[in-house]
Amino acid sequence: MRESQLGDLTVSALGLGCMGMSQSYGVRADDSESIATLHAAIDAGCTFIDTADVYGDGENEELVGRGLAGRRDQVVLATKFGFKRPASASALPSVVDGSPAYAREAIDASLRRLGVDHVDLWYLHRRDPQVPIEETVGAMASMVEAGKVRYLGLSEVNGETVRAAHAVHPITAVQSEWSLWTRDPETVVLPTLRELGIGFVPFSPLGRGFLTGQIKSEADFPEDDMRRGLPRFQGENFQRNLDLVAQVQSLASLKGVTPGQLALAWLLAQGNDVVPIPGTKRRTYLEENLGAVDVTLSSDELAALDEAFPPDAVSGQRYTQGGMDLVGK
Repeated sequence: MRESQLGDLTVSALGLGCMGMSQSYGVRADDSESIATLHAAIDAGCTFIDTADVYGDGENEELVGRGLAGRRDQVVLATKFGFKRPASASALPSVVDGSPAYAREAIDASLRRLGVDHVDLWYLHRRDPQVPIEETVGAMASMVEAGKVRYLGLSEVNGETVRAAHAVHPITAVQSEWSLWTRDPETVVLPTLRELGIGFVPFSPLGRGFLTGQIKSEADFPEDDMRRGLPRFQGENFQRNLDLVAQVQSLASLKGVTPGQLALAWLLAQGNDVVPIPGTKRRTYLEENLGAVDVTLSSDELAALDEAFPPDAVSGQRYTQGGMDLVGK
């Protein structure tokens, strides 16, 4: 596994997103298989591990903590705070708290669940529109001073918020959705990050599984799968997006790789400051994803992908309107 750079933080070129081990994508994975997947990732050199306090309402941090027992020093561990589960939990949390008091409370709770004395990268999961970003990041910076956190990050923010936060304390990474079917960050956010020397961490780099080519109909989702409620996976949007993925499948076939590997290779080709974190709860899919690191794309192949999947080609919003209201603040 080669290495990439998020600001001053060195990480593996591909990370592992752990959310799906505990929530969102249907029946919860077997914990033993999830931990085996985590161990296999570390053994393969995929040592950038991503979780959040809200995943599984804290259970994911506990799971990751058990998986890292005895191997903490082999990984770069990232977690997030800012979301609170409402009284009636849903797939997408809707309560955001970026207050300094909650930041201090959240990091201690995360460290306790993870069973560690510090995390390497601590993100604000979403900006709280009721709290100035300077106040939230100031509180986060105090946790760096306390030795509980090494580096700070933000998630799903706009360029203006990045600049304001970075002026308070260096921001190492911004995490947002980015893939062939979500290209919003390319216009403003990514140029801002590169101007400031901040790395980018794309989550859902496989389009929530859509870009693997394995999803053929809405019936492929379990009843409790969050994707059933997302506009891109519904009605006419679903079929239009399937047509786009078919073109990726054709290009992947010509290349002799899987569609998922091609999609990840496209992101990896965007720069050494881009570190995708595909999520999986099974070792078989982990192995496939890691194979993308060895896929080299020519300028002609990159151009063909851009032509097949241009910006704004996808039908439907990423989230319901409530979720979209929290993006890019």
